[in-house]
Parts: sequence; C-alpha cells; structure tokens
Amino acid sequence: MALIGLIIIGAAAGFIATRLMGIEADLITTIAVGVIGALAGGLVLRFILTVAGWLGGFVGAVLGAMALIWLWQSYGPKSK
Repeated sequence: MALIGLIIIGAAAGFIATRLMGIEADLITTIAVGVIGALAGGLVLRFILTVAGWLGGFVGAVLGAMALIWLWQSYGPKSK
C-alpha cells in the first residue's frame, strides 16, 4: 500500500513540477521525477530542520546562561 501511495504522490508532485517548469514529459518520467524529487527534497528539508533545531537549542542555551548570570549578579551573594 505504501508503494501505491508513493506512486500517486510522486505522480502528482511530478505533474505539478513539470508544469511549473514548462516541461512536457510522459507519465513514467513524470512519476519518476516526482518520486526522486520527493526523496531528495525530503532529505534536504530534514537536514535544514535539524540544523535549525541545533541552532535554536544553542540560542536557547546562551539565553538561559545569560539569565542565570543576571540572576546570580542581582540576587546572589555579594562579593567584595
């Protein structure tokens, strides 16, 4: 069943992509373009989201450390 779904989605994606790019292709080529494009695009999108997640975590860590330093300086023990 997953193979049939992949072919249907690939056909739709390939059809839209070939029309947007102004290319006339037969059905097999359209499906192949859609399926391969979906795999490549999915991998690239996953990579971008992973890197963005890492960067978001890093920014959150820096902001948390800054907040902790501020709290320490404002309410922590006063040093001479």
